Amino acid sequence: MIAAAMMLLCSCIREEEENSTPGWIDEETYAGGRLGTTFNFSASAYQDPSPAVANAGMVSQFKYGEYFFDRTITQNNAPFNGLGPLYIRSSCVACHPGYGHGKRMERYRADDWGNGYLLVITDQNDTYLSSLTGMPQTKAVAPFKAPIDESQIQISWLPYTDEWGNRFPDGEQYDLIYPEVTIPEQAYYVPLQVGGQNIPYSNVRVRLESTIGVYGVGLIDAIDDDSLKAQYVKEEMEGARINPAIFANGEWVKTYGNTGHPLRYTYALSRGPLQDAPGSNAIWNITNVTRSNKRAHYMTTAYATVASRDPEVQEQFYAYFPEWNKTSNVEQDIYNYLTSTELPVEMSDEDYVNFMVWHRGLAVPAARNLSDITVQRGRQVFREIGCATCHRPSWTTGADRFTDPTGFFADGDSRLPRYPYQKIWPYSDFVQHKLCMKNDIRTGWCRTTPLWGRGLSMICTGASDRLHDCRARNTLEAIMWHGAADSDARWTVEKFRKLSKSDRDAVVKFIESI
Repeated sequence: MIAAAMMLLCSCIREEEENSTPGWIDEETYAGGRLGTTFNFSASAYQDPSPAVANAGMVSQFKYGEYFFDRTITQNNAPFNGLGPLYIRSSCVACHPGYGHGKRMERYRADDWGNGYLLVITDQNDTYLSSLTGMPQTKAVAPFKAPIDESQIQISWLPYTDEWGNRFPDGEQYDLIYPEVTIPEQAYYVPLQVGGQNIPYSNVRVRLESTIGVYGVGLIDAIDDDSLKAQYVKEEMEGARINPAIFANGEWVKTYGNTGHPLRYTYALSRGPLQDAPGSNAIWNITNVTRSNKRAHYMTTAYATVASRDPEVQEQFYAYFPEWNKTSNVEQDIYNYLTSTELPVEMSDEDYVNFMVWHRGLAVPAARNLSDITVQRGRQVFREIGCATCHRPSWTTGADRFTDPTGFFADGDSRLPRYPYQKIWPYSDFVQHKLCMKNDIRTGWCRTTPLWGRGLSMICTGASDRLHDCRARNTLEAIMWHGAADSDARWTVEKFRKLSKSDRDAVVKFIESI
């Protein structure tokens, strides 16, 4: 009886230890902090307003702003009017399915649901073609013609075998694929130019870059500039390879425009404060809908020159835009219209404010299953093998006295939600590193993507694709694409390969839980 009692006691102790909750779980469950986390894990998990929105009484504005993300923009149906004359997509949600990451596509068609691809078109030196916009357009409103005929764009997905033969030491295999994109010379309506100078077609390179999830971007904006700089300083002192065009010798080499704000958004680290970052620009340049602080078309003068001289465009121009000031020179009228910086306003200020309440107000899904023993093991190994070096787990936001480089919003404008002093868990250092993948972009420099919420991608978007061009169809493939010989993450992948299968699976399960 005594022996049986002792066995029962030991069993209870073990069960209690296994079921005990480590102190970090409650904190890390709130991936977006107390003001930025939703506990919705359904197909709409990426779409919820944050508690900060509700606390500020902005739920109605959030919902109105959401309309502009969800609805198709047309030429003349207010308030969703103003499409074109050139555009990339006619709706935001079409390329952010479920508000998440774009899907891997077999072809390039802007109207295909879930196609979040943007074309990255450069010369052999990785310089963007100046005759095209930075995000090249493949759609146009008649009588205008698209700068690129998207029906001629070809995407081929090719198999890739890494130096380990796509096999772990214990025999488990995996598959890797990557895209090759070709656009024939005759598909371009504009000349191929860099800095106004024509370049040979043979020097043109085309890559794909997918959209990323839009949830939680307000929380990223709330991270202090000084905190971002401290991260760069830390990594530089530790000997990490950092893009010298952005940071060197303890100081910023490049900041956002003339603001002094560090770059924090997009794979290319092309944007600073959220109030002039991807969303606030996309509602303008993706659809070419003007507003009071963006009264110009997203367009190049090279395109305007070609279109203004096109006889078919000239013939129909005044029917397209009869209220334009006519002169006796239709070529000049077309050019003036396309390059004007004083176009009529198509999106009202009120609608834009509501859109930014929505954009800044999207919550982050809470982390899931952190009490699971396998997830806890994966969390431990994730840190042990060095993944957390670049995928920094947590940050603490500052006072969130946000700014707007365009001057539309005042600093810390009370019309937008704020996230002061929140501990958040994005799992990114927001620094560019090199993975040196086959057919990489921008000579390999790519911002560390936040991992929060990505485990819900399948239920929210219908796909689990990862990395900048969706080449990784699952988390395991994404990890192994980090393993090129010159990759900054090579050393972590070497450690990952040596793990037992159960530990590899645990790391994957952890990543999909945060």
